[in-house]
Amino acid sequence: MNSKIEKIYYENFKDAVERNRKKLPALHKKLKDAGVKYILSSWIDLHGIPKSKPVPMSDFEPLCLGKGPQFAVHSISFVPELTPADSDQVMLPDLDSVYICPWDKTTAIIFADLFWEDKPYNVCPRQALKRAMQKAQDAGYKGMAGIEPEFIAMKYDENGQPVKAIDTDPIKGIRPRRQAFGYDVEHSIDSMHFLKELIDILNDLGWKLHDVVAEGAYSQFELDFHYTNLLEMADRLVFLRILLKEVAKKNNMFITFMPKPTIGDWRSGAHINFSMVDESGKNIFDGGNKWSKETLFAVGGLMKHSEALTSITCSTVNSYNGLVPRVGGFEGGTVTWAPTNITYGHNNRSAQFRLPQNRYCIENRAADMTMNVYLALSMTISAAVEGIEKKIHPGEPTDQDLYNMTESEFKKLGIKRLPRNLLMAIEALKNDKLSDEVLGPVMKKSLLTYKNDEWERYHQAVTDWEVKEYLRLY
Repeated sequence: MNSKIEKIYYENFKDAVERNRKKLPALHKKLKDAGVKYILSSWIDLHGIPKSKPVPMSDFEPLCLGKGPQFAVHSISFVPELTPADSDQVMLPDLDSVYICPWDKTTAIIFADLFWEDKPYNVCPRQALKRAMQKAQDAGYKGMAGIEPEFIAMKYDENGQPVKAIDTDPIKGIRPRRQAFGYDVEHSIDSMHFLKELIDILNDLGWKLHDVVAEGAYSQFELDFHYTNLLEMADRLVFLRILLKEVAKKNNMFITFMPKPTIGDWRSGAHINFSMVDESGKNIFDGGNKWSKETLFAVGGLMKHSEALTSITCSTVNSYNGLVPRVGGFEGGTVTWAPTNITYGHNNRSAQFRLPQNRYCIENRAADMTMNVYLALSMTISAAVEGIEKKIHPGEPTDQDLYNMTESEFKKLGIKRLPRNLLMAIEALKNDKLSDEVLGPVMKKSLLTYKNDEWERYHQAVTDWEVKEYLRLY
C-alpha cells in the first residue's frame, strides 16, 4: 500500500500514544471551544456494548496519553481468561473517533482501544477490526460499509407492559394483514415528533442521512445514511444505538433492537452493504457498468464462511426467529423477505447476499442490530480478501424466489440453508479456521463459551408457547 496511508493497527502501546500526542492539542481546543466538560472514553466489550468511566475535561490530556482510568475488564465482560491477580486493561482513546453528544453537548464520547501489558488486548473487538483492516490494507484493499439499522420504538402502558409506542389504531389487538404501515404517509406523519429530531441530529453529525423508512411493523423504522470506512461505520452504529435510546427517552419511549419482539411482526435487521476500494480509491466491485470478477470472488469468500459469519451478525437466540421464509399470521403478507439460504443473486432479496441494482456493493441480509459490529466487519473484510486472493468462485447466482423453491431444488443446486438456530451457528464458528485468525484463540474461546451458555440457558427455559401447546394436550 501507499506509504502515505496512515497505519491503523499498532502493535505496541507506545506507538499508539505517540499517534495521540500529535493530534491532542487541536482536538483539546475544539472540544473546549464547543463547551465540552465531560468525556466518556468508551471501549467495546465482547457483545459490542460500549463501557466507560466518565472523566472531567481537566483530565483530557492524561486520558489521551494512556494515563486515564484503567479497567479490570476481565471482571465484568465475559472474558474469564484472566484472574483477579492479573494486570488491568489500559484504555487509549482514538482521537479520530470523537462524538459530541447531541442530547447533551457538554459531553463527548470518544471510542477507545484496549491494551494489556503494552500490547493490544486480545479480547478487544475494536482492535480485532483494526487488525483485520490493517491486513487488508497491506494486501492493497480498504473496506467500506453502509449499514441499514432497523428498530422498534416502544413504551410502557398503564399496566407497565411494553407496547408499540407509535400505534394510533383505536382497536387494540386487531391488526390488518396487508402491511398497513410500510412506507405509509399517515404513519410517517404520526411518527415525525420522534423522527424530526433524529433527522436533524444525523444531518448535523455529517452522516449524510438519505431517508427514514416507516417499516412494515407498527412503530418500526429504518435509518439510511451514507457509507464510510469499516471502523468509522462500526463506531457510528454503536453511537447510534446510544443516540436512539437517549432521544427515545425524551419522548417517553424506549428502543428495542431485538430482532423479533413479537410473533407476527417483521424482523428488525441491519443489512451490511460492503464494498472494497484499491490504493487509488476505486471501487473494485465496479467492473465498468458490470460486476467485476473480484466481486464474485469476494462473494465466494463470504459464502464459504457464511455460517460462522452469521453466528456473529445474528448473535442471539432470538435472531433465528427472524431467519425464516414464512410466519403464520404474518402482518403484511405471507413471506418475510428475510434471508434463509446461503446463496447470492442479482437484486434477490430472498438470498443472503444481494448484488443490488443501484450500487456496486455486496449486501449481507443476514445481520441484525444485536451483532458485535466490529467482529462482524472483521470477518466480512477477511472473508472477502480470502475469496479474492484464492479466487473462490461462488457458482451461478440464484435469481429466483427462494421461498417457493423445494428441498429437492435446493439439493440439486447445492444451496445450503442458513443456520436455523444459534447452536448450529456457533458450531459452525467453532470449526471455522478463518475465525481463528480474525478473532484470535482467546476471544474466540470466550465468545463460544458465552454463546454456548446462552443457548443452554434458553434451551432450559419453558416458553409460553410450550405451555399453550402441550399443557392440556399431554
